[in-house]
Amino acid sequence: MSTGDTFGRTIQLFLVDGKPSGLRKATIHGWTGLLFVSGASAFGTLTARDEVDRTGVYILSGPDPEAPGGTRAYIGSGNSVSERIRQSAVKRDFWETAIAVTTSDDDLSKGHAEYLEAQLIRLTAEANRVTLDNATQPDSTRRRLPEADVANMEQFLANLRIILPVIGLDMLKPQPKAVAKVAEPVEDRTSGEVRFEIRHKSGVQATAVEEDGEFVVLEDSEALTDTAHVQHSYSGLKAKLISEGILMPLGAPSDTSRLRFVRPWSFSSPSAAAAVVLDRSSNGRLEWKVKGQPQTYHDWQQAQAEKQEAAE
Repeated sequence: MSTGDTFGRTIQLFLVDGKPSGLRKATIHGWTGLLFVSGASAFGTLTARDEVDRTGVYILSGPDPEAPGGTRAYIGSGNSVSERIRQSAVKRDFWETAIAVTTSDDDLSKGHAEYLEAQLIRLTAEANRVTLDNATQPDSTRRRLPEADVANMEQFLANLRIILPVIGLDMLKPQPKAVAKVAEPVEDRTSGEVRFEIRHKSGVQATAVEEDGEFVVLEDSEALTDTAHVQHSYSGLKAKLISEGILMPLGAPSDTSRLRFVRPWSFSSPSAAAAVVLDRSSNGRLEWKVKGQPQTYHDWQQAQAEKQEAAE
């Protein structure tokens, strides 16, 4: 079923050796693009594929050693993806996932690949969801492509935007407007969105909105710290936010018990946001409540589902 400009897509994910941890091949119905994904153990199988010995682009991604909880990625291109990705992998020890992108009909030229590489680097830098390991950002106009070729490569990129999150790499998705448009008043950035809040007995207060599946804690929200709770699974993320200056001391520098979000931050879930705010493992579906109401995020979400079901 389609609504407006939104329509369904069929993505086929093929486990080449029958193992979910092995080499995977991803395609979109009606698209000539081929995407192969592997971890370190299946890397040899990836580079041995005939389809990977073609012109295309590749991505190496893994935990960012300089930012706990973050992701680092390197993007490259080559006339033989298998050759170039091997060379790049040897030079980098952060990567855990290798992605090779070519086509079933081998119709990408060097100019096409360089255009895709430059655009992928630009879009990734703009999204600011991962740390780029690329030292420079190539110019997408360094090889002038015919107008029709540019249009085809932009469609190619549009398909990559769809398929990369499916395999677990959401590096091209633009930040929510609540995060990206910080120059605008918060009321304008969050217009039309339901606000949620945490009001803790300590006096700590936090406000958030949900946008396109992401839970955004807004600037001037507060967070507890040094609560002596057992280290929670988001401790690394909180340390990253502190080191990057997203969370700063609320009062005097000597008072480290409370922090303040100096700018909004997008979390993967309400529970991740609640854990950082409360400095402990938390069920965000219960901790967050509709602002000014006793209704929890869980109850609000259930009510929204019932409304949608009744409307259909």
